[in-house]
Amino acid sequence: MTTKPIRVMIVDDHAMVRRGLATILKVFDDSSEGAGRPLQLAGEAENGVAAVKLCGEILPDVVLMDMVMPEMDGATATRAICENYPQVQVIALTSYKEGNLVKNALEAGAIGYLLKDVSADELARAIRAAHSGRATLSPEAAQALVEAANLPPAPGLDLTEREREVLALMVEGLNNVQIAGRLTVSPSTIKSHVSNVLSKLGVASRTEAVTLALRSHIIS
Repeated sequence: MTTKPIRVMIVDDHAMVRRGLATILKVFDDSSEGAGRPLQLAGEAENGVAAVKLCGEILPDVVLMDMVMPEMDGATATRAICENYPQVQVIALTSYKEGNLVKNALEAGAIGYLLKDVSADELARAIRAAHSGRATLSPEAAQALVEAANLPPAPGLDLTEREREVLALMVEGLNNVQIAGRLTVSPSTIKSHVSNVLSKLGVASRTEAVTLALRSHIIS
């Protein structure tokens, strides 16, 4: 009896990477090695936008998703695929192991996170595991998650929308009277907002607040 193959879609903005992954799938395109269901290339996409569109057309079983791509990143594409095609499993396959990327991918719905230096056997096992609903995390990704969990929260997360507006104008170099005029409120109100901003950022002066805002990209 012929075993139905696991249909895999590859998403990566580099043609050479897609070609390499397609070659790996071809090696496992039969079940003769006794490791489980055969794997089959279902399609390829070069960015997140194309991936979401193609996924709706071919409905693969598993998607190998790069995380850093033009037009639409991997996490955004993963979220769109998982929301619209919940039967499709997504494995993040990337060169990056930063904790925020791992966290974003998993929160978007990815069932696995692997680095591109993974061996062919490990990748095949991860694809079969994903198809069965089992997660696979590379050791580096797992470590990055642990380290990210132990980091203090990023500065500025607790600023209100108005406090962010005030901080943005502080970055522009405006004083309290000028900020008050820009936002059409009283200088005393701005003084209170500035005090709150300094307190929440844990700094002692406007200069320190501006420096932290620029260094930590609090203001986009």
